[in-house]
Amino acid sequence: MGILGYSSPRFELPGDDHDVRDGGATPGTAWLARQADGPLAARVPLPGSKSLTNRELVLSALAEEPTLLRSPLHSRDSALMIEALRSLGTRIERTGTDTGFGPDLLVTPGPLEGGVAIDCGLAGTLMRFGPPLAALALGPVTFDGDAAARRRPMRTTIDSLRALGVEVGDEKRGSLPFTVYGTGRVAGGELEIDSSASSQFISGLLLSAPRFEQGLTLRSVGERLPSLPHIEMTVATLAARGVEVARPADGVWVVPASGLRGGERDIEPDLSNAAPFLAAALLAGGRVAVPGWPASTTQVGDEVPGLLARFGATVERVGTDLIVDGGPGVRGGALLPGLELDLSAAGELAPTIVILAALASSPSRITGIGHLRGHETDRLAALATELNALGGRVTEEEDGLSVVPAPLTAGERPWRTYEDHRMATAGALLGLVVPGLILDDITTTAKTLPQFADLWAAMLGPSLAVAPA
Repeated sequence: MGILGYSSPRFELPGDDHDVRDGGATPGTAWLARQADGPLAARVPLPGSKSLTNRELVLSALAEEPTLLRSPLHSRDSALMIEALRSLGTRIERTGTDTGFGPDLLVTPGPLEGGVAIDCGLAGTLMRFGPPLAALALGPVTFDGDAAARRRPMRTTIDSLRALGVEVGDEKRGSLPFTVYGTGRVAGGELEIDSSASSQFISGLLLSAPRFEQGLTLRSVGERLPSLPHIEMTVATLAARGVEVARPADGVWVVPASGLRGGERDIEPDLSNAAPFLAAALLAGGRVAVPGWPASTTQVGDEVPGLLARFGATVERVGTDLIVDGGPGVRGGALLPGLELDLSAAGELAPTIVILAALASSPSRITGIGHLRGHETDRLAALATELNALGGRVTEEEDGLSVVPAPLTAGERPWRTYEDHRMATAGALLGLVVPGLILDDITTTAKTLPQFADLWAAMLGPSLAVAPA
């Protein structure tokens, strides 16, 4: 089982030129989704987790000593975070051997200085993690981003900083752009916030809280708390740095004022980015393996094996490989069951799961994902619109989607990606069984996986025999 001739390109920010290509990708590229020539037999290595990389970058900037980040993600989101931290006074250097997905990073903290403007692009982690950090800098820090970023909710971050005594200028917009007027210190103390729109509001505060003079006691008072595993990830990364976060009650986190250790940190592969590759086995048939799957993890993507098993896949571990066997696949006549799924803890997997539901043999209902309306795009509306344009029967609900399978056919217009990396990977997955499907811009995947198009093409290349266990 091999990667089928894959070679990783170095990450570059997307450009503006557009053309249509088959299988590869250049900046701004519309892309013809390929179908597999036969059952898959691929082993697909993936770069580091975006969620872990950007958390570790922030903590490294706040640490008392340098940190070596091994196997970090090099993507648009991480590049924007690196540039933001550098502008605030952190030294970040490439080091070690580039094994294909980019080199390690040596992060050396320095005094945090303002007087800068930070481009958030469309990175939710930077939008929500950066402002509490900027409050600890001396001087004003302005945050802005892509046009779509200005539509993402930021009121909770702005209000929480003001409640902590930090001056924020936003002209009452509650969104980007805004300016944090840092004084070099934050008193901290007790704070209540409504994090219903995103768990990132909580994580952003928790990451900087050890540097607050009184630490932070944070209470979530919203009607829901989406993506709890992401908060658990934040707590785990703090613990690895020597900061133990107490949980005296549900929705309450107590962070002591504390120093943060540096040292060496290994970044796990991005398990959410693995979802479309592993799900491909259910559609094209055959087997797909992802190496380096951790034995235990706080990543939301660890839900992928169980979800694919419910759709009928056989899942096994061989060493550190996570292997999904889709049998004959939908293309070979397999029938996927319709499912009732609550994805409140794993909303970022919803685009992959909705594609499987659209190709199932009976209706599905996917709930707990209302907060996806505030992501890179309104993912519920985007998925419903694009699938229905192909003949699908997808209905938006207040907190999710209902999906009634129907024959899907590529239309005259392309599958729109809405500047959303997960809409792009969902379209690629659907293209395995919908001939002629064109995505309007595959380079949106550069947000978290700039090598996506090459990895996908490699997975669909000449099938190789599966090596015996």
